[in-house]
Amino acid sequence: MHHHGGMSQLGPFSLSNVMTWSPDWVFLIGSLVALALYVTGVVRLYRRGDRWPVGRTVGWVAGVGSVILVTCTGLNDYGMVLFSAHMMQHMVLSMLSPILLLLGAPITLALRSLRPAGKGRPRGPRELLVALLHSTYVRVVSHPAFTIPLFIASLYGVYFTPLFDFLMQYRLGHIFMMVHFLAAGLAFFWPIMGVDPGPHRPGHVMRIIELFMGMPFHAFFGVAVMMGSHQLVSTFTEAGAPPGTDLLADQKLAGGITWAFGEIPTAIVLIALVYQWMRSEERLSRRRDRAEDRNGDAELAAYNAYLASLDKRNQRPAAPAADAG
Repeated sequence: MHHHGGMSQLGPFSLSNVMTWSPDWVFLIGSLVALALYVTGVVRLYRRGDRWPVGRTVGWVAGVGSVILVTCTGLNDYGMVLFSAHMMQHMVLSMLSPILLLLGAPITLALRSLRPAGKGRPRGPRELLVALLHSTYVRVVSHPAFTIPLFIASLYGVYFTPLFDFLMQYRLGHIFMMVHFLAAGLAFFWPIMGVDPGPHRPGHVMRIIELFMGMPFHAFFGVAVMMGSHQLVSTFTEAGAPPGTDLLADQKLAGGITWAFGEIPTAIVLIALVYQWMRSEERLSRRRDRAEDRNGDAELAAYNAYLASLDKRNQRPAAPAADAG
């Protein structure tokens, strides 16, 4: 599609230039398939007479929309020649899209909308999904000891090593990197969001701790890039960039974007977690109330029976005494 040679005609980095339609077909097709599958699942539930929260559909659509926004617009072209534009793509794909997609609860939707294979039938997609969720592979990949280092490595490991420059030489390398950002974000936020079932479901406090374990590294990376006095990566050159670009200033901007962006997902996730926490507390207290209702009735019945038995006991000796009187 785009070669570095053909990039020199990019105009100044402005909102109108960024928001031009410039589809990256891999991401466009992937996004449309993701939307279609999700809508199919929701429709299937509604036909069956089941409800599916509108908010979840909105989350999924917004998540897919955010992927399209950074991969199928002018931003993707600028991302090839400007570090700051690339960083915007990285941040959205690793920290915003995953959260929105996970709020859509795609695994729950799949488990509810896929029909179970009948007896004696080979395992269908639903059975395979359940098996995958229970597999050792997923248990390892979704463990915080794996996801937190992965999340951190997809910052430090990509930009502070020659990996970035190597991947950016090839269209496939660029696609792979973008997919990796999205996947690392999904893996990191999946146990923390706790919207979908998965092997690791730590309590709410642990999840907040996990969230805050990743963030300082993220902020520090942004600051390190901002403070850098030389170019981190050699992909971005004066020749490729829009005319009059100060590459070091652009790199500082890239660091600033990284540093500032960490606050957005943190806020969204914290709000979601507190909301879930409150709801789970409500559910617990409702369950306790119901249990008390049930046990209360039983206790009352037992007490009444006890009174009745006392009454009977009192009546027996009382009868002869009455006769005597």
